[in-house]
Amino acid sequence: MSFPQFFSCIPSITLRDPLAELLGAAEGGLIEYHYADAVKLAGHSCPTVAAAWLMTVRALQTLYGEATPERGNIVVAMAEEIDHGVAGVMASIATLLTGATGEGGFKGLAGHHSRRHLLHFGVAGIAGMAFTRRDNKAAVDCKLRLDLVPADPRMSHLLSAVLRGDASAAEKKQFGELWQDRVKRILIDHADCPALVEINTRLPA
Repeated sequence: MSFPQFFSCIPSITLRDPLAELLGAAEGGLIEYHYADAVKLAGHSCPTVAAAWLMTVRALQTLYGEATPERGNIVVAMAEEIDHGVAGVMASIATLLTGATGEGGFKGLAGHHSRRHLLHFGVAGIAGMAFTRRDNKAAVDCKLRLDLVPADPRMSHLLSAVLRGDASAAEKKQFGELWQDRVKRILIDHADCPALVEINTRLPA
């Protein structure tokens, strides 16, 4: 499988999953995730997938600092309902990294390592996506500003041609390249821009 070259330049993130360690799936429970894993899960790479990856990674880095984030120890809350806009897609990427799920997740072993009821939609009072540590209740609220990384102005014309079915092979190729160029700008050129993903930290009550 061949991905765009810039995928390899996107920093990975390593998490510790106590369940994976217990079941012998990963030594020390350490699992390294790459942006390509999110692409495989979603089946495509787009600004939404990129934004969800960036928001989740930056939230975990804020919550854990220099420590290794613990998968299964995070509650994820979405401002939008699951069937609104791209909330479901973004939540799936957050689930990949945090392990947080809704009703259909792993129910645990005798009350331990449950992943259910850790993902919530339509939560009032948050800006976009909120992440809360279960152990110390530290939380961050993340607000996304994708308008700060706009699409190439040629995209509109190319997309119309693609959807009409009369785009040439060269136009289809250019469309894909420009589409991924925006992803690259989000995850590499502007990944550290505080305005792109605004993070507000909430201390334990």
